[in-house]
Amino acid sequence: MFRQLGVIGCGLMGGSFALALRRAGLVKRIVGYSKSPTTTEIARRLGVIDVAAESALLAVSGSDIVLLAVPVAATETTLRAIRHLVEPELLVMDVGSTKRDVVDAARRALRERVASFVPAHPIAGKEVAGIQHADAQLYAGRPVILTPLPQTSPELVRKATDVWSAIGAQVLKMTAENHDAAFAAVSHLPHLLAFAYFHAVSRQPAGADYLSLAGPGFRDFTRIAASDPAVWRDILVANRHEILKQSQRFRHALDAFEHVMRSGNAEALEDLIRGASEGRANWQMGATPRSSGR
Repeated sequence: MFRQLGVIGCGLMGGSFALALRRAGLVKRIVGYSKSPTTTEIARRLGVIDVAAESALLAVSGSDIVLLAVPVAATETTLRAIRHLVEPELLVMDVGSTKRDVVDAARRALRERVASFVPAHPIAGKEVAGIQHADAQLYAGRPVILTPLPQTSPELVRKATDVWSAIGAQVLKMTAENHDAAFAAVSHLPHLLAFAYFHAVSRQPAGADYLSLAGPGFRDFTRIAASDPAVWRDILVANRHEILKQSQRFRHALDAFEHVMRSGNAEALEDLIRGASEGRANWQMGATPRSSGR
C-alpha cells in the first residue's frame, strides 16, 4: 500500500487513477493539484482526493507515488517544478499519449533524478473530459504501456507494473520509439483523418445538407473528430514525424484505390476491398503484439 498519492492534474485520467487506487485499497491519502482551484475543489467534494494542494510541489510533498495527468506539452515544466522532491524511492508516472517527447522532457527536467520516472500510457478514456466523469473502472481491462528509460529504476518499474495490474490494467512494456511509431498508425493518424474528413464534408457549399443525411456509418467514422482540440494539437505536433510517415502510407493506399476506380477495373477494386474486409474481420482488439520492443 502507498502512503500518499499525489495527483497533478485532477481531470478524467488523474481522477480515475485516484478513484481506482482508493477502491483497490492501495493508498491511504490522496492529494491533488490542478491549475484551476475550482477543479480541485470539485475533486475534493466528489471524494476523488482528500486534500487540495496549492501547487504541484505541495502535491508531491509526502507522497510515495505521483501521477502527472497534464497535457504532454506541460510535462517538462511540471517535472521541473517538482524536481527537488523527487527522491530515489518516489514513483513518478505520467499518462501522456506520446512518449519520446515525454522521455526527453524528463531527462532535461529531472537530470540525475530521472531514475524515478516511469513513463506510462493507459489506452483508456471517454468522449467527455473533466473530473466529474472520473471513473474507478476506467482502466480495468485496458492496456497500459510503460516505456521506461535505460536509467529508470527496475524496482520502480516493478512497482508501476504492480499498481496498474492491481487496478485491472494489462501492462505492456516497449521503447518510447516503438510506442510512438505504433500509435501514430493506430491512434494519431485516425484522429487526423477524422478531423480532415469532417472538415472536407462540412465546409462544402452543400455540407450542411449532406450532414443532415448522414447515418451511423458517418457517425462512427467521425466520432473521434469531437476529441479535445488542445489535447490533440499537442499530440499531433509532438509525434508529427511518425504521423506524417503514416499519412504517406495512407496516401499510397488511397492512391491505389483511386487508380483502379479511374480505370474502371471492378475486379481489382473488389480485391482491394476484400483484403481490407477480411483483415478487419480477423483483427482482434487487444491481441498481444508479436513484438513489444522490450
